[in-house]
This record gives sequence, structure tokens and C-alpha cells, in this order.
Amino acid sequence: MVAQHFKNPNKNKSKYPEKFRSILSLKECHLAYSEIQTWNNYSPTPLLSLDKIATELGVKKIYYKDESSRFGLGSFKALGGTYGVLNFIYNTLKKEIGKHVTIDQIKKGEYSNIISKYTVTTATDGNHGRAVAYGAKLFGCKCQVFIHSEVSLGRQKAMESLGAIVIRISGNYDKSLRACKEEASINNWYVISDTSYEGYTKYPKYIMAGYTVMAKELEEQLKNNLIPTHMFLQAGVGSFPASICSYFWQKNNTDIKNIIVESKLAPCLLISAQNNKLSSYNIIEETIMAGLSCGEPSLLGWKILNESIDHFITIDDTSIKKTMKLLNKNTPQIEAGESSVAGLASLIDLKNNKDVMKSIGLNHESVILLFGTEGATDPQIYKSIIES
Repeated sequence: MVAQHFKNPNKNKSKYPEKFRSILSLKECHLAYSEIQTWNNYSPTPLLSLDKIATELGVKKIYYKDESSRFGLGSFKALGGTYGVLNFIYNTLKKEIGKHVTIDQIKKGEYSNIISKYTVTTATDGNHGRAVAYGAKLFGCKCQVFIHSEVSLGRQKAMESLGAIVIRISGNYDKSLRACKEEASINNWYVISDTSYEGYTKYPKYIMAGYTVMAKELEEQLKNNLIPTHMFLQAGVGSFPASICSYFWQKNNTDIKNIIVESKLAPCLLISAQNNKLSSYNIIEETIMAGLSCGEPSLLGWKILNESIDHFITIDDTSIKKTMKLLNKNTPQIEAGESSVAGLASLIDLKNNKDVMKSIGLNHESVILLFGTEGATDPQIYKSIIES
């Protein structure tokens, strides 16, 4: 069920502002794409057409960008966290040895004796930590990951299988992030986080650039297809939707209506929009959508979202499981994790809310773009939901 809806009065329909180019520019997006497409096992993730569901919901088309196969890690986070680790190593190594270094030299292991002494760290609900652990393993440094009490054992083991040391703390994601920052300061580790805050913005920019690989792929995939009228973008701290909106905004696709979808149990972006300023939300109960359980927005992400989003909506957990099952029974079958279905679940729920549908401008001519941000990142949980 759609719990809340807020139409953003700050939506900017003009050209991409110069003030945002220091956060994310097309140059940085292209650099990320140029590098990431050289990695082993890189291939564009599929863009699927949910024709039967579109007909049932009374819209013209629904596209679903399926990230469940990305680098074998099961989520889009593989693009950002891994790219962030690589750039940390590159920048740190270049400064330490005082001479020119190439990324190819790093990937070939030419400085492994130095890089192996570096430690990256992060806090995560699962997917981002897995990406950082993958990057550390791929490029040769150590990794410490902080998780909170609600992160599943399956997601913990997935990170440990990549060589990460995983530290579980009591409390929620925001508390695990604070613990991560404190330990990093004490131990001279470096935080690779996709959320940004005062005094920490450098590497979240790289991570956001990594996420735009999805948008670059979509450009090619949509060339001979209908152009979306609406994008439904699920959000935790907001780095992912800000990256996608930024890319298409810079490409002058200003006619697309951008809709943020959050859990009603963690609506930090909707609250920020209502307050017209960056605002935190005290999470009391965890949502089933683990990747969206964030109470503090990304500083950089929010700056872009505040002017690029048309509508903010929140949903409850009731329709998540049935939406996962719906996609599991789809032809072709789609493996969609809990956070992955937020956009489709909200779209289905909106069918029973005519006022919000009208406000958002959904009708029989609408072409919807959804992002399937994760697959079965914890296979045991996924199986229990599908079989329930």
C-alpha cells in the first residue's frame, strides 16, 4: 500500500546546473564506463519488458533493468563499491610512491606489496559491503565490513567468502556506519561508502559515477524502444537514484518524471523533501527491504534529488512478497530480491489510488522504467519468500 505521497515543489526543469557538475559530470560517468567495461565478466545487464503486467496495470509499457546478474554479486552495487575501491587504491598509491601510476599496473599486481597493506572499510545492509569486499579482493587490499543486527547470516557469509572481515554491531544501519567511521579513524582504514556527509564526499562521487554505467547501458537498450515517461527509483540514502537522474538530466531528458520510492519505515528522503532540507529519520522498525533501511540521506545525493525528483512516495511491506512471487512466475522468470521490487510494488499499489496516479500522471500512454536492483542476495531468504 502507498503510505505517503509528496509532490516536490523544488523540481528544476531547466538544464543541469553547473553547481552539480562537481558532484557528478558526464566526464566522470564516461571515465567510469570506460574502466568498468574492461573488467572480466562485464556485460550489460538485460532490459526486460513486462508486457503482461503493463496490460494489467493499464499502462503502455513497463521496462525492468535486471541487475541480478551483475558481476556475479547479485546487485547494481557491484558497479559503485568496486569502482570506489579501485580509485582509492589508485589515488593512495600514487601519493605514496610519488610517481605516475596506471590503473593497468594496479590490475596486473605490479604494486601488490604496497596495496596489500591498505585496508578499506564500510558499513552495509549487504550489497554494498559485498561490492567493496569484491573490489578489495580483485585489486589486492584488505577489507573490514560493519553490519548491523538485522543483516542476515547469508549476506554476512557472502562477504566473508570474498575475504572480508565482518563485524556485527547492535542497532541499525546508521549505528553501524558510525562504528565504521570510528574504527577507521583509530586504525587508519579508509571508508568506502556510497553515502556522503560533511567532510566525506570524495569516494561517494566515484561510487555514484560507477552507478551511471546502468544509465549508459540503458541509452543503447532504449534506442529502438519507447522512451520512458516515468522512472520509479527505490532509495535508501539516495546515491543510486541521484546518479541515474543526474545522468539523464545531463543528457537533456527532462521530460521524464522521476519518482522516489521508499519504505514507510525509513522515509528519510520524503521527510527531507517535506522539510525542504536534509533531514534524518529515526528508524524504529526494520523494513523487509533491507537495502532501503536508511535513516540519514547522502549529502551529495540529496542535493541532486532535491531538484530532480517530481514525486516522493512511501510504501509498506505488505506487497513486497507478492511482487517478488509475481516476477518469479513471470515469463521469463525474474529473480528479484526484496529491495528490487519496490518500484513495481508501488506501481501496483497505485492502481488503487486514483488521486496519486493522476498527480503523477500515470495513464494508458505511460512508459515506465523500473530498476531491479538486486537478485536473491540471500538465497535462503528468497526461497522462503517464494515458497511461502
